[in-house]
Amino acid sequence: MGNAASASATADPSGLLQIEKSGAVLTVGLNRPAKRNALNDGIILAIQNCFANLPEGTGAVVIHGIGDHFSSGLDLSELTEHDATEGLRHSQMWHRVFDRIQYSAVPVIAALKGAVIGGGLELACAAHIRVAEPSAYFALPEGQRGIFVGGGGSVRLPRLIGVARMTDMMLTGRVYTATEGAAYGFSQYLTEAGGALPKALELAERVAANAPLTNFAVLQALPMIAEANPQAGLLMESLMATVAQSDKEAKRRIREFLDRKTAKVKPT
Repeated sequence: MGNAASASATADPSGLLQIEKSGAVLTVGLNRPAKRNALNDGIILAIQNCFANLPEGTGAVVIHGIGDHFSSGLDLSELTEHDATEGLRHSQMWHRVFDRIQYSAVPVIAALKGAVIGGGLELACAAHIRVAEPSAYFALPEGQRGIFVGGGGSVRLPRLIGVARMTDMMLTGRVYTATEGAAYGFSQYLTEAGGALPKALELAERVAANAPLTNFAVLQALPMIAEANPQAGLLMESLMATVAQSDKEAKRRIREFLDRKTAKVKPT
């Protein structure tokens, strides 16, 4: 992620997030290591505030866990205080915050290690790219705890791994290793030990260098196109292609590419 001296801290008043910006990449560290980064209302609202106020010049975000774990999921000590109405509003709050991640203006990459379970897995699913190291493991223990996923997991996770696999996880408590997770769609990358965050930062620098309008189209239009009626999807694709190609930045990049190509074939 470049020179450490170039990193600048971005204040999070709650202290529940450790936020730094280096170049175009913003790193957001879940900062409850003593609780295995369990997600309480405070940290969820801190994430919301972070994504609602991304610093100027941010081109990509990396979410990771401080300590040995990404996140052990919902802090159950808060859940016992909710009645039915409060529980509904609590779930909808998580939906709003995780939607901010999924529909962020910039790509979001999750660096996964240790526990990626329950709400932590739901958070990871809201990111666009997931990078895991060998210590990562994936689980949905809600079935054994008498609860149900409430952070959008029933919508996002089946699209990654399928309904049958998620059903098995929730009914039996099955746990998937990092290696299995890479094979079944929990993550797109599997690194060596300690490599998830460096790899996520490398990818973040790469995607932050893309044309912003192209990144926007991939993040906002592609998921809608994939789920649309085929003819509506094709029309949306044509519209996005037209808008992207007419962008000044895209035209500059195309000219540079053609110039390099011409230079390679020019006779000596």
